[in-house]
Amino acid sequence: MLIHSHNRQLKLLIVYASYGEGHIQAAKALRDAYIDSGYHQVVLYDLMAESHPWLNEMTKRFYHKSYTHLPFLYGWMYGITKPMKHNSLLGNWLHSFGRHKVKQLLLAEKPDAVIYTFPFYAIQSMRKLASSIPSYAVITDFDLHRRWVHPSIERYYVATKDLYRELQQLGIRSSAIKVSGLPLKKEFRSIERSPELYSGYGLQYGCPTILIMAGAQGVMPNIDKICEQLLHDPHVQVAVVCGHNRQLKEMIQERFRSHPSAHRLTAFGYMDRIHELMALADGLITKPGGLTLAEAIAAELPAFLYRPVPGQEKQNALYLQSKGAAFISRDSHELVRQLLQLVNDPIKLMNCRIRIRSLQAKGSSHSAAETIIMDIVTKLHVQDKASFF
Repeated sequence: MLIHSHNRQLKLLIVYASYGEGHIQAAKALRDAYIDSGYHQVVLYDLMAESHPWLNEMTKRFYHKSYTHLPFLYGWMYGITKPMKHNSLLGNWLHSFGRHKVKQLLLAEKPDAVIYTFPFYAIQSMRKLASSIPSYAVITDFDLHRRWVHPSIERYYVATKDLYRELQQLGIRSSAIKVSGLPLKKEFRSIERSPELYSGYGLQYGCPTILIMAGAQGVMPNIDKICEQLLHDPHVQVAVVCGHNRQLKEMIQERFRSHPSAHRLTAFGYMDRIHELMALADGLITKPGGLTLAEAIAAELPAFLYRPVPGQEKQNALYLQSKGAAFISRDSHELVRQLLQLVNDPIKLMNCRIRIRSLQAKGSSHSAAETIIMDIVTKLHVQDKASFF
């Protein structure tokens, strides 16, 4: 718990976007860390949804459809916007979204600081407000898009030393960057295997376990085909998390209801305690969202990334592959071969876990969310004390 240097309760505004589950989960992890630290005035705000609900729904649909139907278009858009500067024509336009709404919000809530888990910098586009309220950015990927970079951001919190160096190369001073890791639920700090935990999920203790995460919306292709190929190995068991996609869960259950290896496959819907399934798994098949990969790193879980979409997800995948923590495949046969070779070889699996461990943020006994919150609150109290005197 943080030590209060003042009696005054500081208020935080956490701005996120609902494009994928990761930005939301990061915002919630920061909120929970703040509350657990004894502070209770915190506001979560989905800026795009509140300011432009129709456009928000359209862009969310495009994001989800792009995974299977328009991946190269999405990748092209990501690529051409990646080097843009905050004061470019496109940068100014993107950061203008929600300006009126956020101004109303600031006047009503009067927060002491703003934390972004998505780079909608509407506040930063208003110079007077930006200069009066310190703002912090939590970069939720392993790849740096210039949209995150703005001169009025007080400090950037990043997942890796490589991102730290990239920001430095762009002229960001080192004191304004902190390698914190990505903010996850506090439960990821204390995940352990046990026979009881296996039994609670209908899994066999000691059996190599493959976790498949289809995404919160259940958008990964060919899941039934991948499950079929995995079950050819008589030693492994498979847990499939279908997210909010009830149709996918029902399809998987029906498809394998009479399968001879049906007892080695379990389908789940949305999982609020995904850290427990990650603790039980020996290999993870997933789409490479930044927060999901950060969770895998926290669980020391090798990630197998199937057809990563061009854009930040592909860049995330390439980065982790370069560190020996992830494996990319373009077809299901290659995916299954890579995965089974690893989980059936204890020495290879142990060495992979060691490489993954090297990616975990060092230097703090706290979770990334707690580290970020402690750092920001300490800075706010110092500023508050200075203004008092």
